[in-house]
Amino acid sequence: MTVALRRTALCLAAFALVATGCTTKPADSASGGAPKDDASTGGSSGPVTLKDGSQVKLALIPGGAHPYFQPWKTTADTDKTEFKLGGVTFNETGEWDQGKQNNVINSLAAQGYNAFGIFGVSPTDINSTFEDLKAKGFAVGSLASCPAGDTNEADFCLSTDVEAAAYKAAKATIEAIGGEGTIVHLTGNNVDSNTQRRIAGVKKAVAETNGKVTELPVITDIDKDLSTAQKAVADLLASKGKDIKGIVTTAYNPAVAAADGVASSKLPIKVVAIDDDAKILSGIKSGGVAATVTQNPVGQAYVGGWLLALLQSKQCTMKTPGVIVDSGSFVVTKTNVDTYDDERKAKTKALQGEFEKQLSCQ
Repeated sequence: MTVALRRTALCLAAFALVATGCTTKPADSASGGAPKDDASTGGSSGPVTLKDGSQVKLALIPGGAHPYFQPWKTTADTDKTEFKLGGVTFNETGEWDQGKQNNVINSLAAQGYNAFGIFGVSPTDINSTFEDLKAKGFAVGSLASCPAGDTNEADFCLSTDVEAAAYKAAKATIEAIGGEGTIVHLTGNNVDSNTQRRIAGVKKAVAETNGKVTELPVITDIDKDLSTAQKAVADLLASKGKDIKGIVTTAYNPAVAAADGVASSKLPIKVVAIDDDAKILSGIKSGGVAATVTQNPVGQAYVGGWLLALLQSKQCTMKTPGVIVDSGSFVVTKTNVDTYDDERKAKTKALQGEFEKQLSCQ
């Protein structure tokens, strides 16, 4: 099952925040018409501060178990401590089945959870789930993936622009192979709209080479688990390995499998991965992996939790419900493998500034 991620758009790094766009309370007559710079509503020194999160119970709910979402679990605890929430939970028991995920969501709602950050299993069906939760008065964020189509019934979507991330990965692959040769793209569930966007991103980069780089047929449906990806990579290398100069992977398990498979085969194939699995980072440092494109799951859970708490506490509302914001993607090579997380932390801080422009706050 693929993870993440859709089009456009804890980390307290020492980076200046984007100027706040949150509407504050009306000014009193003594202030000469200027809005109050109340710390509880944000100001030039930082993001909107949650006044009272004690009644907010936050649930972060992936579609199922997957390594990508593990940072959500630890970040949920950070959200609880930093925002003084009434409770948090991380539940990955949906088993990549929309019906089962809906049962999980309904069960948590019955237990008093009232703010939901959800990676929907089915992009085509998740809007109905969002509508049901909104009708009950709950704050809802679509995290790491947005609904298919042009409508998002959640309060917001904070997700990777997956087409842009795949384009970056393909450009890195093309650079690694010297700008010419044959590459192959390994990815996830073919029927997932996010997978189709990733495919489009890779094809765009290939098309820009004007025929210098050619692409073999895309290999899809291999992110279910690591063993599935390993078999697909082994079959690919056995049949086409000598013809391939580069492999671009836009799903987690294929990335790990490709890095291991190429290393074992000793073929001179450049691998560009997705995300920052320890094996991938080790491969970049040793030279076995040319690059990877990391995403921002910590930022999704941290900023998503902050925003959901502001909405569910009724301190803020969205000016434009359903707004979509890119959570960021970052190319990692040998030159920045030890420092790339600084860029990701800076993006997480900047995301709060982006969302403040979308808020009206008391």
